[in-house]
Amino acid sequence: MELKDIDFNKRRIGVVAPLGSLRTEKSIGIGEFPDLPEFAKFCEKGNIGLIQLLPVNDTGAWSSPYFAMSAFALHPIYLRISDIPEAKGNAGYQKGLDSLALQFNKLTRYPFEKIYRAKLALLRQIFADNKAEILASASGASGKLSKWIKKNPWVSHYAVYHRLKDSYEEKSWEEWPENKNLSIDKIEKMFNDKALKEEHLFYVWVQEACDAQFSAAAKAVRDKGIILEGDLPILINEDSCDVWTYRKYFNLDLSAGAPPDMYSPEGQNWGFPLYNWDVLAKNDYDFWKDRLKVAENYYSAYRIDHVLGFFRIWATTRSNTSSALGRFIPYKPIKRKELEDIGWNSARIRWVSQPHIPSSEVPDGNIFAAAFNRIGNEELWLFKDSIKGDKDIDKLDLPDSSKAFLKQAWHNRFLIEYEKGLFTPYWSYKESRAWASLSDGEKKDMEALIEKHEADSEKTWETGGKKILSVLREASAMLPCAEDLGAVPDCVPRVLTKLKILGLRVVRWYREWDKNDQPYIPLEEYPELSVCTPAVHDCSTLRQWWETEADQEQFAKFLGAPALPKVYNPGAAKTILMHLAASASRYRVFQIQDLLHLSAKWYASDPAEERINVPGTLNDFNWTYRLPATIADIAQDEALVDAVKELASVKPEIRKSAAS
Repeated sequence: MELKDIDFNKRRIGVVAPLGSLRTEKSIGIGEFPDLPEFAKFCEKGNIGLIQLLPVNDTGAWSSPYFAMSAFALHPIYLRISDIPEAKGNAGYQKGLDSLALQFNKLTRYPFEKIYRAKLALLRQIFADNKAEILASASGASGKLSKWIKKNPWVSHYAVYHRLKDSYEEKSWEEWPENKNLSIDKIEKMFNDKALKEEHLFYVWVQEACDAQFSAAAKAVRDKGIILEGDLPILINEDSCDVWTYRKYFNLDLSAGAPPDMYSPEGQNWGFPLYNWDVLAKNDYDFWKDRLKVAENYYSAYRIDHVLGFFRIWATTRSNTSSALGRFIPYKPIKRKELEDIGWNSARIRWVSQPHIPSSEVPDGNIFAAAFNRIGNEELWLFKDSIKGDKDIDKLDLPDSSKAFLKQAWHNRFLIEYEKGLFTPYWSYKESRAWASLSDGEKKDMEALIEKHEADSEKTWETGGKKILSVLREASAMLPCAEDLGAVPDCVPRVLTKLKILGLRVVRWYREWDKNDQPYIPLEEYPELSVCTPAVHDCSTLRQWWETEADQEQFAKFLGAPALPKVYNPGAAKTILMHLAASASRYRVFQIQDLLHLSAKWYASDPAEERINVPGTLNDFNWTYRLPATIADIAQDEALVDAVKELASVKPEIRKSAAS
């Protein structure tokens, strides 16, 4: 089946399963590309019409799929080494693989780095043993690798970057003693250097093998009429081949993230650089078009992670770890003249834009000399010019309690002067000392000014987001699905609807937050052009949410199912999932864990063990979820398969507005 033959308008049930979570008799410790066709057979049996993956790009030894070292290269950890042409039928290699299987296959979660390094070592051995043939295929225009390199020009940059990164003990390119700033011409010249060619071709050979296996697996999924949906994160890891190679496309002075909310009072600082959209536009967005072209080799649809970033992005200076002092970019700034026009002099402007700390509040006398400058003879202090952010506070020779006080004081402001004479409101400005000191008239003037700038900024966001997403929409036949969570401006759903891009509706968060009791939005009122889901990879499973987080009485009332048990079981799972499957959304997509809960056979003793990721934590648990059994064993659970088929057969509830 070709991409053009897929009916994207058909209502479908879907499943989210990280590729690494799949388990078959042939996989070694982690899901592999050839496991996908077997998983597709299970999905076909249950009438599941969409499989959604997390990113499968090369992240090196990092388990998080969102910290890729390349937006194009696939991760070799997902290779089935026994299927590589150079390894097929070789008893010696199979012995090594059998040893790895004994070491890793019985584990409930996979040790990502150990498997990665073990597989890489075996791949290097296979390459060394077959070097002559592999090198020959890369010489001359007719060789297999030669043709593949020509078709995938990004691989030369990736190979050079990877070799250099390995030679510098896997340090970030920003820490390399040399070769930090090479032009593309120099990178390509280095790739063709005869003395280095062999090492570069190792990475090319591995990528060609990944491409061959993933392409074959993706074709098998598509041939069953199942949509394979990839995940294309908007943001690129700073320590990546892409940022190293295409520096002009990125702004490394700022760090992307998210503003504060009820879950993250300090906001989120992801550490990713921002795009230089003006430069990308001048180059006809070639970087993004190339990404889509490569993705189309495998996927029929793609998830745009953090689509809000195409409209505006929350940015923080590199001097801060917290993102609370961030700002939206682009944003129409408040100019000094506008403040002067409402009667504010320099002292007043300084009062609202710089934290003023009374002597009486300082808990430690050592803080004065370390961090502050006094304002004349007043009992008021300003931070020293040398302190640009909370990272500078961390460097001070002071107790942790004093640093905590300073960080809190650092945030106590109303306006942020991010460039000389240009201001933006602090996210929680109404909680600041400066705001509280304003008269009612001053507050009214400022609120009017802020509202005007927000309205003007939203026009910019809508124009920019529509322009970029239109380019992406026209550049590929794949169906785009947007992850539009967070503080969503009104312009975002307008643009997504106009461009026929599906939005995301996470049931637990899709509520009328400004009303009493924050009621859930009725499932029949979900937009048809959307994806409905009970959970995403960064939150608890439906089971864990129900047992530890949910207001069970309110949610049961919302569903019209007051008899739901307090302890999750297959009956509760079926009731909840059947209601969600009846939502008006075109696609109803469930994490594989949530589907497995339809059968008592697959429950972990602790629901927390079934999570994919816990944001804000860094450990060996995150991103290493595995199925509790092989796909073949799970497929034999007829009760589970029948329950999934029921979900797929549910008709949408009629919108109340349409029925009235």
